[in-house]
Amino acid sequence: MKNFREKVFAVVKKIPRGATMTYREVAILIHKPKAYRAVGNVLNTNYDLGIPCHRVIRSDRNIGGYNRGTEKKRRMLKKERAI
Repeated sequence: MKNFREKVFAVVKKIPRGATMTYREVAILIHKPKAYRAVGNVLNTNYDLGIPCHRVIRSDRNIGGYNRGTEKKRRMLKKERAI
């Protein structure tokens, strides 16, 4: 059985290049709809480049935080044509 962190990473790994998903959408997909802040906290600890946490954004369509800096997140999303 996967723990919360593993479930978050499994969902985020499936976000295709050029697409985004909100923290709330990730929380809903792991059957924890109120845990969107916890999703953000988990993603903030990710340093595995195979997990594209930069593709997860806020529900208000702002890009939100990123553990490597918000400007880097913005550049990555623009390069992928996700924003």
